[in-house]
Amino acid sequence: MYALYIANKNYSSWSLRPWVLLKTLGIPFEERFVPFLQGSSYEEFRKFSPTGLVPCLVENDVTVWDSLAITEYLAETHLQVWPADWKARAWARSASAEMHSGFSALRNICGMNVGVRVRLHEESAALRANLDRLDELWNEGLNRFGGPFLAGEKFTAVDAFFCPVAFRIQTYGVKLGDAAMAYAQRLLALPAMQEWYEAGVAETIRDEPHDAEIPQVGVLIEDLRAV
Repeated sequence: MYALYIANKNYSSWSLRPWVLLKTLGIPFEERFVPFLQGSSYEEFRKFSPTGLVPCLVENDVTVWDSLAITEYLAETHLQVWPADWKARAWARSASAEMHSGFSALRNICGMNVGVRVRLHEESAALRANLDRLDELWNEGLNRFGGPFLAGEKFTAVDAFFCPVAFRIQTYGVKLGDAAMAYAQRLLALPAMQEWYEAGVAETIRDEPHDAEIPQVGVLIEDLRAV
């Protein structure tokens, strides 16, 4: 069985991607939770991950790190990870890679913190450009492949790669067009996403660097996390 190492569900967007993919596709795995430590988690995470980062997937003597590499490893034996149609699969891989390496303003300004609600001080031009591209990309997938997911009828890896964005939309109240907002709500309503969210708000472990980002970018208007 796969062992998936992840960090705090409240904060770890990278951990969410393979976790929600495995959960939603019904692929059995063992979750191994290792929380962020105060200061640096590098040495603790190095015990299972060559980069000292999460997520990391282990199967017997095989170790796979990085969310995109994990996704492709899973696809070797689980064909449902990517769309069956080759054109949809090519688009889904391209969109996933764009999310994996891009949208830096969205990542930096709207860090993942599922249990809080934040009103941004401002919407910078860089953030708006990222949101406009996100809206364009989501609408392209939904219109081209017919929805309700980005590459067609079924949830696949490309949807998993954008699940952290759905949480960011919820946390920061950023706006997209109607179709894109409806898609974000579909992601948030997935049973696996609900499970992740409930576990995230139940966590009492706080990561100070993540929480310190909030007053830099906005005003905390609600904290739903367990005390």
